[in-house]
Amino acid sequence: MRFSASSAALCAALLPGASATIYYAGVAQSSGEFGVWSATSTKGTGLPGRFGVEYQFISTSGVDVMTDQHKVNLHRVAFLLERMCPLSYGLGAKFNETHFDHFKQAIDYITKTKGAYAILDPHNYMRYNDPSSQPFSGSVIGNTSDPTAATTAQFGAFWGELASRFASNEKVIFGLMNEPHDMPSALLLANLQAAIDAIRAAGAPNLIIAPGNAWSGGHYWTKGGAEANSNWIHKLVDPAGNTAIDIHEYLDEDFSGGHTACTQDPAANLAGVTAWLREHKLKAFITEFGGSNTTACTTMLNGILDYMAQNEEYIGWTAWAAGPFWGPNSPCCTDQKQFGSLEPGSKAAGGGPSLYDTVWVPVMQKKVPAKLQWGGLASVKGGELREKP
Repeated sequence: MRFSASSAALCAALLPGASATIYYAGVAQSSGEFGVWSATSTKGTGLPGRFGVEYQFISTSGVDVMTDQHKVNLHRVAFLLERMCPLSYGLGAKFNETHFDHFKQAIDYITKTKGAYAILDPHNYMRYNDPSSQPFSGSVIGNTSDPTAATTAQFGAFWGELASRFASNEKVIFGLMNEPHDMPSALLLANLQAAIDAIRAAGAPNLIIAPGNAWSGGHYWTKGGAEANSNWIHKLVDPAGNTAIDIHEYLDEDFSGGHTACTQDPAANLAGVTAWLREHKLKAFITEFGGSNTTACTTMLNGILDYMAQNEEYIGWTAWAAGPFWGPNSPCCTDQKQFGSLEPGSKAAGGGPSLYDTVWVPVMQKKVPAKLQWGGLASVKGGELREKP
Protein backbone atom coordinates (compact mmCIF):
# COMPACT_ATOMS: atom_id res chain seq x y z
CA MET A 1 0.00 0.00 0.00
CA ARG A 2 1.38 3.39 -0.96
CA PHE A 3 1.04 6.47 1.19
CA SER A 4 -1.80 8.78 0.31
CA ALA A 5 -1.18 12.33 -0.83
CA SER A 6 -2.63 13.63 2.42
CA SER A 7 -0.27 11.43 4.43
CA ALA A 8 2.70 12.59 2.40
CA ALA A 9 1.72 16.19 3.04
CA LEU A 10 1.37 15.50 6.76
CA CYS A 11 4.78 13.84 6.86
CA ALA A 12 6.36 16.77 5.03
CA ALA A 13 4.79 19.20 7.47
CA LEU A 14 6.49 17.43 10.34
CA LEU A 15 9.97 17.45 8.89
CA PRO A 16 12.26 19.80 10.83
CA GLY A 17 15.09 19.67 8.33
CA ALA A 18 18.72 18.64 8.37
CA SER A 19 19.04 18.55 12.15
CA ALA A 20 17.19 15.21 12.32
CA THR A 21 19.63 12.47 13.32
CA ILE A 22 19.51 8.79 14.19
CA TYR A 23 22.29 8.04 16.67
CA TYR A 24 21.41 4.44 17.52
CA ALA A 25 20.06 1.73 15.21
CA GLY A 26 19.78 -2.00 15.51
CA VAL A 27 17.71 -4.98 16.48
CA ALA A 28 15.86 -6.45 19.44
CA GLN A 29 17.38 -9.64 20.82
CA SER A 30 14.45 -11.79 21.94
CA SER A 31 14.96 -15.20 23.55
CA GLY A 32 15.77 -14.32 27.15
CA GLU A 33 12.04 -14.24 27.92
CA PHE A 34 11.37 -17.67 26.39
CA GLY A 35 10.42 -20.94 28.04
CA VAL A 36 7.61 -19.95 30.40
CA TRP A 37 4.45 -20.18 28.27
CA SER A 38 1.80 -22.59 29.54
CA ALA A 39 -1.17 -23.74 27.49
CA THR A 40 -3.02 -24.26 30.77
CA SER A 41 -1.81 -20.97 32.34
CA THR A 42 0.04 -22.92 35.02
CA LYS A 43 1.89 -20.47 37.24
CA GLY A 44 5.58 -21.21 37.61
CA THR A 45 5.95 -22.96 34.27
CA GLY A 46 9.53 -22.79 33.06
CA LEU A 47 10.87 -21.03 36.13
CA PRO A 48 13.72 -20.67 36.70
CA GLY A 49 14.37 -22.46 33.41
CA ARG A 50 17.55 -23.90 31.96
CA PHE A 51 19.86 -21.34 30.40
CA GLY A 52 20.90 -22.44 26.92
CA VAL A 53 18.04 -24.94 26.75
CA GLU A 54 14.77 -23.09 27.33
CA TYR A 55 16.09 -19.56 26.97
CA GLN A 56 19.21 -17.63 26.03
CA PHE A 57 19.89 -13.93 25.74
CA ILE A 58 21.92 -13.68 22.54
CA SER A 59 23.85 -15.66 19.99
CA THR A 60 27.32 -14.16 19.88
CA SER A 61 27.64 -15.11 16.21
CA GLY A 62 24.34 -13.35 15.46
CA VAL A 63 25.49 -10.23 17.29
CA ASP A 64 28.76 -10.43 15.36
CA VAL A 65 26.96 -10.44 12.00
CA MET A 66 24.62 -7.62 12.94
CA THR A 67 27.37 -5.45 14.41
CA ASP A 68 30.31 -6.21 12.11
CA GLN A 69 28.60 -6.80 8.77
CA HIS A 70 25.46 -4.70 9.10
CA LYS A 71 27.08 -1.96 11.22
CA VAL A 72 24.31 -1.68 13.81
CA ASN A 73 25.28 -0.12 17.13
CA LEU A 74 22.27 -1.10 19.26
CA HIS A 75 20.82 -4.34 20.64
CA ARG A 76 17.76 -4.51 22.91
CA VAL A 77 18.09 -7.57 25.16
CA ALA A 78 14.97 -9.08 26.73
CA PHE A 79 14.87 -10.78 30.13
CA LEU A 80 12.23 -11.81 32.67
CA LEU A 81 11.86 -10.23 36.10
CA GLU A 82 10.82 -13.60 37.54
CA ARG A 83 14.19 -15.08 36.63
CA MET A 84 16.24 -12.12 37.78
CA CYS A 85 14.19 -11.86 40.99
CA PRO A 86 12.73 -15.33 41.69
CA LEU A 87 9.29 -15.59 43.23
CA SER A 88 10.84 -16.91 46.44
CA TYR A 89 12.70 -13.59 46.78
CA GLY A 90 10.04 -11.27 45.40
CA LEU A 91 10.73 -8.32 43.15
CA GLY A 92 13.44 -6.08 44.53
CA ALA A 93 17.17 -5.75 45.07
CA LYS A 94 17.94 -9.45 45.65
CA PHE A 95 18.93 -11.18 42.42
CA ASN A 96 19.55 -14.73 41.30
CA GLU A 97 23.25 -14.18 40.80
CA THR A 98 23.73 -17.08 38.40
CA HIS A 99 21.04 -15.67 36.15
CA PHE A 100 22.41 -12.16 36.45
CA ASP A 101 25.87 -13.41 35.47
CA HIS A 102 24.48 -14.95 32.27
CA PHE A 103 22.72 -11.70 31.48
CA LYS A 104 25.78 -9.58 32.23
CA GLN A 105 27.91 -11.75 29.98
CA ALA A 106 25.53 -11.00 27.10
CA ILE A 107 25.50 -7.27 27.80
CA ASP A 108 29.28 -7.16 28.21
CA TYR A 109 29.71 -8.98 24.90
CA ILE A 110 27.58 -6.40 23.10
CA THR A 111 29.03 -3.33 24.79
CA LYS A 112 32.61 -4.25 25.62
CA THR A 113 33.58 -6.87 23.06
CA LYS A 114 31.63 -5.45 20.11
CA GLY A 115 31.58 -1.79 21.16
CA ALA A 116 27.82 -1.36 20.59
CA TYR A 117 25.08 -0.10 22.92
CA ALA A 118 22.59 -2.34 24.73
CA ILE A 119 19.08 -1.68 26.04
CA LEU A 120 18.15 -3.70 29.12
CA ASP A 121 14.57 -4.88 28.49
CA PRO A 122 12.49 -6.37 31.34
CA HIS A 123 9.90 -8.02 29.10
CA ASN A 124 7.08 -8.07 31.65
CA TYR A 125 4.29 -5.68 30.59
CA MET A 126 4.47 -4.00 34.05
CA ARG A 127 3.50 -7.29 35.66
CA TYR A 128 5.28 -9.66 38.01
CA ASN A 129 4.79 -13.13 39.55
CA ASP A 130 3.25 -15.15 36.69
CA PRO A 131 4.59 -14.95 33.12
CA SER A 132 2.85 -18.20 32.09
CA SER A 133 0.35 -16.40 29.84
CA GLN A 134 2.14 -13.19 29.03
CA PRO A 135 1.27 -10.51 28.13
CA PHE A 136 -1.85 -10.84 30.28
CA SER A 137 -0.84 -12.97 33.27
CA GLY A 138 0.78 -11.69 36.45
CA SER A 139 -0.16 -8.97 38.90
CA VAL A 140 0.16 -5.34 37.86
CA ILE A 141 3.10 -3.85 39.73
CA GLY A 142 1.94 -1.29 42.25
CA ASN A 143 -1.71 -2.42 42.30
CA THR A 144 -2.56 -1.91 45.98
CA SER A 145 -5.88 -3.74 45.60
CA ASP A 146 -4.05 -6.95 44.69
CA PRO A 147 -2.33 -8.51 47.72
CA THR A 148 -0.12 -10.62 45.44
CA ALA A 149 1.22 -7.64 43.49
CA ALA A 150 4.76 -6.33 43.81
CA THR A 151 4.82 -2.74 45.02
CA THR A 152 5.97 0.44 43.35
CA ALA A 153 8.75 0.61 45.95
CA GLN A 154 9.89 -2.90 45.02
CA PHE A 155 10.02 -1.92 41.36
CA GLY A 156 12.18 1.06 42.30
CA ALA A 157 14.44 -1.16 44.43
CA PHE A 158 14.89 -3.54 41.50
CA TRP A 159 15.95 -0.75 39.18
CA GLY A 160 18.21 0.80 41.78
CA GLU A 161 20.09 -2.47 42.14
CA LEU A 162 20.28 -3.19 38.42
CA ALA A 163 21.42 0.36 37.71
CA SER A 164 24.16 0.17 40.34
CA ARG A 165 25.59 -2.86 38.56
CA PHE A 166 25.77 -1.13 35.16
CA ALA A 167 26.38 2.46 36.22
CA SER A 168 30.00 2.38 35.06
CA ASN A 169 29.08 1.12 31.58
CA GLU A 170 28.13 4.18 29.54
CA LYS A 171 26.90 2.00 26.67
CA VAL A 172 24.07 0.48 28.71
CA ILE A 173 20.59 1.99 28.29
CA PHE A 174 17.86 1.29 30.83
CA GLY A 175 14.55 0.37 29.18
CA LEU A 176 12.25 0.60 32.19
CA MET A 177 9.56 -1.86 31.03
CA ASN A 178 8.24 -3.54 27.92
CA GLU A 179 4.70 -2.59 26.90
CA PRO A 180 2.71 -1.69 30.03
CA HIS A 181 -1.01 -2.04 29.38
CA ASP A 182 -4.45 -2.11 30.99
CA MET A 183 -3.53 -0.18 34.10
CA PRO A 184 -4.16 3.33 35.40
CA SER A 185 -1.79 5.79 33.77
CA ALA A 186 -1.27 7.46 37.15
CA LEU A 187 0.08 4.15 38.48
CA LEU A 188 2.32 3.72 35.46
CA LEU A 189 3.70 7.21 36.03
CA ALA A 190 4.36 6.42 39.72
CA ASN A 191 6.17 3.20 38.86
CA LEU A 192 8.32 4.83 36.20
CA GLN A 193 9.18 7.73 38.48
CA ALA A 194 10.18 5.34 41.26
CA ALA A 195 12.53 3.60 38.83
CA ILE A 196 14.08 6.86 37.60
CA ASP A 197 14.56 8.08 41.17
CA ALA A 198 16.27 4.83 42.17
CA ILE A 199 18.50 4.79 39.11
CA ARG A 200 19.77 8.31 39.76
CA ALA A 201 20.12 7.64 43.49
CA ALA A 202 22.39 4.72 42.55
CA GLY A 203 24.70 7.18 40.82
CA ALA A 204 23.95 5.88 37.31
CA PRO A 205 24.06 8.57 34.58
CA ASN A 206 22.88 6.14 31.89
CA LEU A 207 20.24 6.96 29.31
CA ILE A 208 16.76 5.83 30.41
CA ILE A 209 13.90 5.09 28.03
CA ALA A 210 10.40 5.23 29.50
CA PRO A 211 7.37 3.52 27.93
CA GLY A 212 3.74 4.54 27.84
CA ASN A 213 0.51 2.75 28.69
CA ALA A 214 -1.59 0.91 26.06
CA TRP A 215 1.38 -1.20 24.90
CA SER A 216 3.39 2.01 24.38
CA GLY A 217 1.79 2.34 20.96
CA GLY A 218 2.70 5.52 19.14
CA HIS A 219 -0.58 5.55 17.21
CA TYR A 220 -2.55 5.63 20.50
CA TRP A 221 -0.37 8.08 22.43
CA THR A 222 -2.79 10.99 22.31
CA LYS A 223 -5.94 8.84 22.54
CA GLY A 224 -7.78 7.31 25.48
CA GLY A 225 -9.20 10.42 27.08
CA ALA A 226 -7.90 11.16 30.57
CA GLU A 227 -5.74 8.02 30.46
CA ALA A 228 -3.89 9.05 27.30
CA ASN A 229 -0.11 8.87 27.54
CA SER A 230 0.04 12.44 26.30
CA ASN A 231 -1.55 13.55 29.58
CA TRP A 232 0.97 11.75 31.79
CA ILE A 233 4.36 10.66 30.54
CA HIS A 234 5.84 14.16 30.11
CA LYS A 235 5.39 14.60 33.87
CA LEU A 236 8.35 12.30 34.57
CA VAL A 237 11.22 14.10 36.27
CA ASP A 238 14.81 13.08 35.64
CA PRO A 239 17.40 15.19 37.49
CA ALA A 240 20.03 14.08 34.97
CA GLY A 241 17.88 15.13 32.00
CA ASN A 242 18.70 11.89 30.22
CA THR A 243 15.37 10.15 29.68
CA ALA A 244 13.82 9.43 26.28
CA ILE A 245 10.46 7.92 25.36
CA ASP A 246 10.05 4.28 24.33
CA ILE A 247 7.52 3.80 21.51
CA HIS A 248 6.29 0.69 19.69
CA GLU A 249 4.56 0.85 16.33
CA TYR A 250 3.45 -2.03 14.12
CA LEU A 251 1.94 -1.61 10.70
CA ASP A 252 -0.86 -4.19 10.54
CA GLU A 253 -4.59 -3.68 10.95
CA ASP A 254 -4.71 -3.82 14.76
CA PHE A 255 -1.14 -2.61 15.47
CA SER A 256 -0.33 -6.00 17.07
CA GLY A 257 2.40 -7.13 14.69
CA GLY A 258 0.51 -10.39 14.27
CA HIS A 259 -0.63 -10.06 10.67
CA THR A 260 1.08 -10.36 7.30
CA ALA A 261 -0.67 -7.41 5.67
CA CYS A 262 0.63 -3.91 6.36
CA THR A 263 -2.27 -1.47 6.29
CA GLN A 264 -1.37 1.31 8.75
CA ASP A 265 0.33 4.44 7.43
CA PRO A 266 3.16 5.24 9.87
CA ALA A 267 3.38 8.92 8.96
CA ALA A 268 -0.26 9.49 9.79
CA ASN A 269 -0.30 7.29 12.88
CA LEU A 270 2.83 8.81 14.43
CA ALA A 271 1.81 12.42 13.81
CA GLY A 272 0.18 12.86 17.21
CA VAL A 273 3.00 11.45 19.30
CA THR A 274 5.59 13.34 17.22
CA ALA A 275 3.80 16.61 17.86
CA TRP A 276 3.62 15.73 21.58
CA LEU A 277 7.35 14.97 21.68
CA ARG A 278 8.08 18.29 20.02
CA GLU A 279 5.78 20.19 22.38
CA HIS A 280 7.56 18.82 25.44
CA LYS A 281 11.05 18.87 23.89
CA LEU A 282 11.44 15.11 24.28
CA LYS A 283 13.31 12.51 22.26
CA ALA A 284 12.19 8.98 21.45
CA PHE A 285 13.24 5.52 20.34
CA ILE A 286 10.97 3.15 18.46
CA THR A 287 12.17 -0.12 19.98
CA GLU A 288 9.64 -2.41 18.30
CA PHE A 289 8.35 -2.31 14.77
CA GLY A 290 8.28 -4.81 11.95
CA GLY A 291 6.62 -6.14 8.86
CA SER A 292 6.44 -9.12 6.54
CA ASN A 293 8.02 -9.45 3.11
CA THR A 294 5.06 -8.16 1.11
CA THR A 295 5.33 -5.22 -1.26
CA ALA A 296 3.07 -3.13 0.96
CA CYS A 297 5.18 -3.89 4.02
CA THR A 298 8.37 -3.00 2.18
CA THR A 299 6.84 0.38 1.33
CA MET A 300 5.67 1.00 4.89
CA LEU A 301 8.87 -0.21 6.55
CA ASN A 302 10.80 2.20 4.37
CA GLY A 303 8.23 4.79 5.38
CA ILE A 304 8.64 4.38 9.13
CA LEU A 305 12.43 4.26 8.90
CA ASP A 306 12.48 7.38 6.73
CA TYR A 307 10.02 9.09 9.07
CA MET A 308 12.34 8.56 12.04
CA ALA A 309 15.36 9.72 10.06
CA GLN A 310 13.55 12.88 8.98
CA ASN A 311 12.07 13.90 12.35
CA GLU A 312 14.54 15.06 14.97
CA GLU A 313 12.38 13.77 17.82
CA TYR A 314 13.55 10.22 17.00
CA ILE A 315 17.12 9.31 17.90
CA GLY A 316 17.12 5.52 17.73
CA TRP A 317 15.39 2.28 16.76
CA THR A 318 15.47 -1.48 17.15
CA ALA A 319 13.57 -3.78 14.78
CA TRP A 320 11.62 -6.76 16.15
CA ALA A 321 13.24 -9.26 16.36
CA ALA A 322 16.32 -11.45 16.22
CA GLY A 323 17.30 -13.99 18.85
CA PRO A 324 18.82 -17.48 19.00
CA PHE A 325 15.70 -19.45 19.95
CA TRP A 326 13.15 -18.46 17.31
CA GLY A 327 14.10 -21.23 14.91
CA PRO A 328 11.64 -21.21 11.98
CA ASN A 329 9.04 -19.34 14.04
CA SER A 330 8.45 -15.66 13.38
CA PRO A 331 8.45 -12.88 16.00
CA CYS A 332 5.87 -10.84 14.10
CA CYS A 333 3.95 -10.10 11.01
CA THR A 334 3.25 -13.52 9.43
CA ASP A 335 -0.18 -14.69 10.68
CA GLN A 336 1.74 -17.37 12.61
CA LYS A 337 3.35 -18.76 9.47
CA GLN A 338 6.89 -19.99 10.03
CA PHE A 339 8.98 -17.54 8.05
CA GLY A 340 11.84 -17.39 10.53
CA SER A 341 13.15 -14.28 12.28
CA LEU A 342 15.65 -11.46 11.84
CA GLU A 343 18.36 -13.68 13.36
CA PRO A 344 21.28 -14.04 10.91
CA GLY A 345 21.40 -17.55 9.49
CA SER A 346 17.81 -18.37 10.46
CA LYS A 347 15.56 -20.18 7.99
CA ALA A 348 11.85 -20.48 7.42
CA ALA A 349 10.14 -23.82 7.87
CA GLY A 350 11.32 -26.15 5.15
CA GLY A 351 14.63 -24.34 4.87
CA GLY A 352 13.43 -21.37 2.85
CA PRO A 353 14.59 -17.78 3.30
CA SER A 354 13.79 -16.17 6.64
CA LEU A 355 12.70 -12.66 7.52
CA TYR A 356 16.42 -11.92 7.92
CA ASP A 357 16.83 -12.70 4.22
CA THR A 358 13.61 -11.12 2.95
CA VAL A 359 13.08 -8.16 5.31
CA TRP A 360 16.24 -7.26 7.21
CA VAL A 361 18.80 -7.48 4.40
CA PRO A 362 16.85 -5.89 1.52
CA VAL A 363 14.93 -3.30 3.55
CA MET A 364 15.96 -2.53 7.13
CA GLN A 365 19.71 -2.93 6.81
CA LYS A 366 19.79 -0.39 4.01
CA LYS A 367 18.36 2.20 6.39
CA VAL A 368 21.07 1.77 9.02
CA PRO A 369 22.90 5.10 8.88
CA ALA A 370 26.51 4.93 7.71
CA LYS A 371 27.49 7.00 10.73
CA LEU A 372 26.24 6.30 14.25
CA GLN A 373 27.45 6.98 17.76
CA TRP A 374 30.13 4.44 18.71
CA GLY A 375 31.60 6.02 21.83
CA GLY A 376 30.64 7.95 24.91
CA LEU A 377 27.63 8.00 27.17
CA ALA A 378 24.33 7.17 25.49
CA SER A 379 22.35 10.39 25.68
CA VAL A 380 19.20 12.11 24.50
CA LYS A 381 21.58 14.63 22.96
CA GLY A 382 23.45 11.97 21.02
CA GLY A 383 27.18 11.98 20.53
CA GLU A 384 29.88 12.02 17.87
CA LEU A 385 28.79 10.30 14.69
CA ARG A 386 31.27 8.12 12.87
CA GLU A 387 31.52 4.98 10.82
CA LYS A 388 31.98 1.76 12.72
CA PRO A 389 35.58 1.60 13.93
